[in-house]
Amino acid sequence: MAYLQPFLHNLTGVFSAPVQAWADPHGQIRDSGAQGIHCGDDRVVRSAVLTVDGAEPDWVSTQVRSAQRVDYMHFVRVESQVADPLMYLTRSRTADSEGIAEQLRFESAYSFTVRQDVRLVLDADNTPMEQVKSGAAATTQLAVTSPKWNWRDQDTTALLEAPAAHIQFDGGRITLTWQVEVEPGGVVELGWRLAVTDAAAPMVAPSGSGIAVPTVEGEPLQRLLDRSVSDLNGLRMAAASRPEDTFLAAGAPWFFTMFGRDSLIAARLLLPIETSLAGSTLRALASRQGASTDPGTAEQPGKILHEVRRGTLSFTEGDAGVSLPPVYFGTIDATPLWICLLHDAWQAGLPEDQVEALLDHLEAALVWLRDHGDSDGDGFLEYKDESGHGLANQGWKDSGDSIRWHDGSLADGPIALAEVQGYAYEAALGGAALLDAFGRSGGDAWRRYAADLRERFRTAFWCTDELGRYPAIALDSSKRPVDGVTSNMGHLLGTGILDEAEAQAVAARLMDPTMFSGYGIRTVSTTNGGFWPTRYHAGSVWSHDTGMIISGLLKDGFVTQASALAAGLLRAAEGFDWRLPELFSGHASSEMWPPVPYPASCRPQAWAAASSIPIAQALGGL
Repeated sequence: MAYLQPFLHNLTGVFSAPVQAWADPHGQIRDSGAQGIHCGDDRVVRSAVLTVDGAEPDWVSTQVRSAQRVDYMHFVRVESQVADPLMYLTRSRTADSEGIAEQLRFESAYSFTVRQDVRLVLDADNTPMEQVKSGAAATTQLAVTSPKWNWRDQDTTALLEAPAAHIQFDGGRITLTWQVEVEPGGVVELGWRLAVTDAAAPMVAPSGSGIAVPTVEGEPLQRLLDRSVSDLNGLRMAAASRPEDTFLAAGAPWFFTMFGRDSLIAARLLLPIETSLAGSTLRALASRQGASTDPGTAEQPGKILHEVRRGTLSFTEGDAGVSLPPVYFGTIDATPLWICLLHDAWQAGLPEDQVEALLDHLEAALVWLRDHGDSDGDGFLEYKDESGHGLANQGWKDSGDSIRWHDGSLADGPIALAEVQGYAYEAALGGAALLDAFGRSGGDAWRRYAADLRERFRTAFWCTDELGRYPAIALDSSKRPVDGVTSNMGHLLGTGILDEAEAQAVAARLMDPTMFSGYGIRTVSTTNGGFWPTRYHAGSVWSHDTGMIISGLLKDGFVTQASALAAGLLRAAEGFDWRLPELFSGHASSEMWPPVPYPASCRPQAWAAASSIPIAQALGGL
């Protein structure tokens, strides 16, 4: 049976990994879509609806204070001779790594005492995240008989605390009731908290302090950085086996876990303000580096993983069934990106003892590039799912319909992505520099590898259309350049694989109106036969995609173009209340304000929030 993935664009949330809570715009958590209180990959409560004297209070304002706190302001209607709304209810919801709490604050300016019956009804749940994402309704009714219960098994515990409340249990429904008297000019505060734990979860809250917010000139840029860093701190996570090694979960709600590519890219974008996160991310992923060959999990020696879940993740993509094991290695780019981050973090000041401790992992990752990433020996990194149930596409555009010819038709794999060759080139040179600096052999061999790859890329990937030359998105199974004009070419900037003329051609194509929407770079050109502004990887704008392109433009000296993109993405952030989403519509800025959301987009998303740093760099803030 087919379901519809829930929309998120009009929801509000609080986040502190591994806990998150999603509500409607007014603060009510209703039994609908992605709404609920979640711990890791499970929804623990699917609704939490508040009433005052039998009616829902009248919402007037939502104030997002941080990733961890949202205030919902309501008016409480009271019969009197005064028309003014003189009684407020502020519902402050907060998240920390151990649970969700609410404070209910009643304030009255009436000249008489107001007596009210306040009721909160919660519905306990144990729906897995993959079922929530599919849009399917909850299928299990829990029987809760006390304030403490196990939502899935004995490893999971929920504890409800509500001082001064009368609590009733009816199956999985929990009703909290307070009798409130608010004196003239008085204030009454109530509260409740749901603590959640999962002793068997692979990912937990990290130790240590969060990321500090940089200070810049200009209110718009500062607002973006304030919100972005708050979101990033809400996404900080660690493996249960290594709580000291913090990384960034990919995003909420669907990807609240370790993702190799996402965690690496986010940490790399943050290097201008933060190096310790890069070090801990590198260690966390190195501890799970591939050691053997297993087609079922896509593990290979030296390979960096794609994602970690508590259990198997199953879903349908097109006509195919996808079933990913709890630890899945199906990614072509995480391994070269790990090497690039190690080199850049070293250059940015990561302590040498921390770098040296990772050199064995570096050598294993380099060997993977040569011996496993290039599966057919043609000198390029390519991917093809060998399991029959893994991801069909294994670059960052990992949906099944993302690799398109210019006419919109889909390319056949194995696929060799353009940007992955750039990552591999940069990784080989960065790896060589590290080997040389720490007295290890092999640097010259990896420089030769890089030089050969650069020439092969120049010969195989370039296409021409009416606007000039540009790199294809990929080579297909027949080694033909797939001629779709896409944002992938922007990731080649700054890697060194392009010469000066080639970099100029890429920069010019990206800034063309067919690619630059005014807010960011579209994933494909408007001239592509498959273009649609809200197609996931074929028309939308991804915040991190544009952020990485800004970074590459700056590295290659295209300051004017980088500034224009940064200004566009900053303008988009304003339209999303300063929280850059995972992706949004590719409609032109001249046609749409605010930007049109992609309704199932994650927010916060780690690499989207981290894109605030190249924006600040391009606009002179850092």
